[in-house]
Amino acid sequence: METSLNGALKKAKRKQLLKIIITSIIVVLLLCPIFYKTGNYFAAKSSNRLHEQLFLHNAIAEPNIQIDSQVTSNSSMFGGNIITNRSKNINGYVVPWSTLTSSYGWLRLNIDTNELVPGFYWSDTEYYEYDKQTKTKSATFYHPSIQKYFDDVPNELGEISQLENHVAEVAVSFNKPYTLQEIQGKIPSNLNIVWLYMTSRITDESNGPAGLEVYGFDPADSPREAYDGFIDTLQEYDANKNDETIQEFLNSNKDKRFEEVKILGVMLTGKTNNFKALENQDFIRGASVGATAPIVPYIKPEK
Repeated sequence: METSLNGALKKAKRKQLLKIIITSIIVVLLLCPIFYKTGNYFAAKSSNRLHEQLFLHNAIAEPNIQIDSQVTSNSSMFGGNIITNRSKNINGYVVPWSTLTSSYGWLRLNIDTNELVPGFYWSDTEYYEYDKQTKTKSATFYHPSIQKYFDDVPNELGEISQLENHVAEVAVSFNKPYTLQEIQGKIPSNLNIVWLYMTSRITDESNGPAGLEVYGFDPADSPREAYDGFIDTLQEYDANKNDETIQEFLNSNKDKRFEEVKILGVMLTGKTNNFKALENQDFIRGASVGATAPIVPYIKPEK
């Protein structure tokens, strides 16, 4: 009798276990598509936010750098990468610039700041910044309110104007802020104004480069409209109001007309010999040469 009872109990347990296994399998099969769909939803949402942040950053903090393509790579329901291919336009000559590999997950966005921050070459006789992938010298801006830079403020206009049959970009930093109208009267018409340096953090640069971002925009053909777009982009990029430099700029200029807004520097492009007209100009505090390219017969410079 006891044996029969034990057998019945074991049989009942096996049936119960089988039911649990079958139920678990059914639940898993039902939940898998839901989990997959939910994961893809959050991953896609993060991907879109990262795409947007990369475009916003390029618009306000990457002087004379254009995005050629931006695609999602290695995507899964948990996240992926976004590859941003970039270049520079040097008076009609397109030169390569570093590619960004940024990543995203359900809750995180990681912009490739390692490649956004330039490399620093530093020796007993020389200092300059360079793009880490292309190894091309970067053009550097200098804030007029920072009195002391550890390497002093270079003026490379004399050297670049002697480089024959080339086009170049030069970051020109002013001795004080100027309006666009004042700047346009000082810059030769045979040079392109491709970026306006509007603001950056004021900090101690006497002991070494801080590697801080500069903010500005491409004035294009309509500087007033471009400035309005710059303001909108700044507000969208720093929607949480965490960047003190951006918020200070917005607050100090919110009641000003564009004609009253002061500019700290400009990125210029053009033929190297055309930069000679800017040598020894007292409104220029510093001039830093960036990318250059040799002129070839089959590509006509813009100016």
